[in-house]
Amino acid sequence: MTSANSATAARPRLVLGNWKMHGNLADNARLLSQLHAVAAADGTLSARCAIGVCVPFPYLAQVAAALADSPVSWGAQDVSVHEQGAYTGEVSGTMLRDFGCRWALVGHSERRMYHGESDQLVAEKAQAALKAGLTPVVCVGETLQDREAGNTLAVIERQLAPVLALGAESLGKMVLAYEPVWAIGTGLTATPEQAQEVHSAIRVALSGLGAPQVQVLYGGSVKAANAATLFTMPDIDGALVGGASLVAEEFWRIAAAETATV
Repeated sequence: MTSANSATAARPRLVLGNWKMHGNLADNARLLSQLHAVAAADGTLSARCAIGVCVPFPYLAQVAAALADSPVSWGAQDVSVHEQGAYTGEVSGTMLRDFGCRWALVGHSERRMYHGESDQLVAEKAQAALKAGLTPVVCVGETLQDREAGNTLAVIERQLAPVLALGAESLGKMVLAYEPVWAIGTGLTATPEQAQEVHSAIRVALSGLGAPQVQVLYGGSVKAANAATLFTMPDIDGALVGGASLVAEEFWRIAAAETATV
């Protein structure tokens, strides 16, 4: 995988929130009400930018009910490779579809780190999500040790290899997200140039497979204050937002900043 700049393509913009393991019924109700309100107040943003939230499994019904008549879509933070069976604790793609999910995060660094998910398993989860009619958001990213050793692009290439092997037709139904592990929840953010280098390399690989239209999001301490600068980069198509997605107005400002440079 080699890095190369590419011209800005006519790819739609996307901002997704990842609530991680946060929330309870009362706090969620307040956040969702506020999100619904800011969406109603800015009636044009959703026409310029797709917006969604990925939430813990227990709250999918609550989120589906609260956002049903809003422009904000919703999804889950993981999906099983299994369709059904004796797999205690697993949640299948068809179950997620029952709650109207559009998205399923797969391969987030916290799943790779704390649950030992391999690159191959991530690809299989992406395939399972597609089979269920969901859009997998495949996450990749290097550690600080990887970056300091100059191995960033090699790590991204390794993580993506089984996903790219699924082919252009499958890739065309996915979203990719570059989240440097050293920038997740740390307050550190890759510079626009650092992020663009990786996004450009990913774009080269996608283009080589005939799937240049795939959206590639950036994640890693994205806030309203840095979003607009990040989104000036030609290969950054939006954001996967962590902590800032728990504050409705901040999250909406990120989406608005993201579209301001289109």
